[in-house]
Amino acid sequence: MLAAARAARAVAPAIARLSSDRKNAALHAAADALEARTDEVLAANGADVEAGRAAGMSGSLIDRLSLDAARVAGMAAGLRQVAALTDPVGEVLGGHVMGNGIRMRRVRVPLGVMGMVYEARPNVTVDAFGLALKAGNVALLRGSRSARRSNEALVAVLRDALEASGLPREAVHLLPCESHGSVRDLITARGLVDVVIPRGGAKLIETVVLGATVPAIETGTGNCHVYIDASADLEQAIAIVLNGKTRRPSVCNATETVLLDSALDDAARLAVVRALQEAGVTVHGDVDELAAFGARDVVAADEHDWGEEYLSMDIACAVVDGVDGAIAHIARWTTGHTEAVCAESRRVCERFTAEVDAAAVMVNASTAFTDGEQYDMGAEIGISTQKLHARGPMALPELTSTKWILEGDGQTRP
Repeated sequence: MLAAARAARAVAPAIARLSSDRKNAALHAAADALEARTDEVLAANGADVEAGRAAGMSGSLIDRLSLDAARVAGMAAGLRQVAALTDPVGEVLGGHVMGNGIRMRRVRVPLGVMGMVYEARPNVTVDAFGLALKAGNVALLRGSRSARRSNEALVAVLRDALEASGLPREAVHLLPCESHGSVRDLITARGLVDVVIPRGGAKLIETVVLGATVPAIETGTGNCHVYIDASADLEQAIAIVLNGKTRRPSVCNATETVLLDSALDDAARLAVVRALQEAGVTVHGDVDELAAFGARDVVAADEHDWGEEYLSMDIACAVVDGVDGAIAHIARWTTGHTEAVCAESRRVCERFTAEVDAAAVMVNASTAFTDGEQYDMGAEIGISTQKLHARGPMALPELTSTKWILEGDGQTRP
């Protein structure tokens, strides 16, 4: 791991200086190579999936791990999309002329050597490479053991494309994944690694954030709530909850808890629960509380149900005392990712958006929209739930830092 970090550090200045044209050409070459070598990637991925099933991997993790020709084509399209985005490096964010005549400006610059620690999803390998390169960074990628063969095949394709484009292969590295030692070495490699970004489950993120001596950008888990107020358009609210829960349950922007206003009548609350159950979702909650308005076949909830991501066709459901109760429940259990309100009352919506503390707050819209591409930001590296440097979808601008440049004519400070 340290040898890879040293190699990355050695080429980082050259990558930072690359023109947009050269970076874009390399991204297009990588996209073409992925499509040309799809069979090679799928063979490696098939071995990973087979091993995962044999090891008893959950259905949601198998979904994250699995590739097919369409998903590989999607990764290639993602690289071309990144190539089409505006290069953030060199953007002037502001400046002025000081009273003594010194001209100052603040510009975007690459972060440098960027480490990624992530689980199961091979597409992150390609996304991280593409975004890192376009932002002028070198990528150190530490994927999970479950995706080892897939990641090895993908990085081999990417490195060959870099070399064919006249760029150093060392602009991307796949780190060892056989033990947790490589994670520890990565997140403590001060002086070699400029930033580390964890992307995965709560345990992985906590391990990185608490153990890192390298600056870390926290991409959080998504315990996303939808509150349905008594003023909501019920049919619309049900569609929003179903979309957030069932569209793709294994992703971090999936809805994991629905909160029902106690002022909703029994028929309305029951309609929400039944719609979820008819869609194949298992509802967890206080059995007596939900039975009071006619809900049946509910699984008794415990602390885990309120605080964790399901990443499956399960959802927690609770009755709360209006928007105040919803805000209090969310404050207790949120992971700071995405929270949503369904309401026609402007007062309720304004209270919710003002007081709920999350990277994204949706008003009468699905939690599934928290996504860099949906925000017209292009591909993303993850959803940051912290409050420093970046919050929400992390795309190209969030993978840069800034530098102050001052130009004078011999001025000295008295």
